[in-house]
Amino acid sequence: MDPRSEVLLRQPELFQGPVLLAGLPADDLLGRLPDAHGWCWHAGDQAALDARFPERSHFGVDVPSRGFDSAVVFLPKAKDLTDYILNAVASRLAGREVYLVGEKRSGIEGASKQLNPFGKPRKLDSARHCQLWQVTVANAPEAKPLESLAQTYELPLEEGLLKVISLPGVFSHGRLDRGSALLLEHLDKLPSGHLLDFGCGAGVLGAAVKRRYPHNTVTLLDVDAFAAASSRLTLAANGLEAEVLTGDGIDAAPMGLNAILSNPPFHVGVHTDYYATENLLRKAAKHLKNGGELRLVANSFLKYQPLIEEHLGACTIKAEGQGFRIYRAKRG
Repeated sequence: MDPRSEVLLRQPELFQGPVLLAGLPADDLLGRLPDAHGWCWHAGDQAALDARFPERSHFGVDVPSRGFDSAVVFLPKAKDLTDYILNAVASRLAGREVYLVGEKRSGIEGASKQLNPFGKPRKLDSARHCQLWQVTVANAPEAKPLESLAQTYELPLEEGLLKVISLPGVFSHGRLDRGSALLLEHLDKLPSGHLLDFGCGAGVLGAAVKRRYPHNTVTLLDVDAFAAASSRLTLAANGLEAEVLTGDGIDAAPMGLNAILSNPPFHVGVHTDYYATENLLRKAAKHLKNGGELRLVANSFLKYQPLIEEHLGACTIKAEGQGFRIYRAKRG
């Protein structure tokens, strides 16, 4: 059981009615709170919850339309995403309770101040290296459309300006990260056919590839619903058409790809997690056609070359700079 869930279950009488659990972990909490309903934006967690508790968790970027008498927000990593989620639930709960739970190392103490616009927050519990805060919504806000919180920036590419639209919680929100910047400089000689942008974030790489190689089929894949929504906005802002998927890692990707392009994530919450990238490297060959190419940018300290060569074939370093390397390998 996740320690944040354990803290809630120390006071189960607070959560007996129809309660919304926003950003809940994929544990047994729904089993312990039979009237609770989840709101999830992580495709892996959603799949695990669906398997155990069918139809009891909503997946996406919008607050569920169903009614609830209170809400628990599991503290997201990004401050602006926390603001959006708290606003979305508080707008539906005038005079009722909103709870915020999180680990101390995730910054729950400071994040509790984000409850101030709605009323006077108070700490209910501190245990399992977590804290639980509560506010009665005295000042119910107007619900903010998610798009109103988007940040937009433009990239000068050879084919013209590319407009990038990112939403709260998406990797490198509102700016181009150094790894993607390096990879954008080395999109030459990609194979024709079907290309995948794995871990697409705001859709920078997928949109740039579709702009540069318009006759190729491009699919963008991310585990996060907010990233997928950002990618769709980026594609639309540039008049581009591509498929955007949510799924938990490379297993959710199409087969028969001609190229996989990725600036893969390795942070989940406050924890460092290399699993998604290592799983990609182990299984890329299964998703690529013969002669298909993997082109990946990663921090130079991550020793991915031996893993790529073990599972895919000869791997070269195509470029490096500012602490990043681009690895290139083809399926033999």
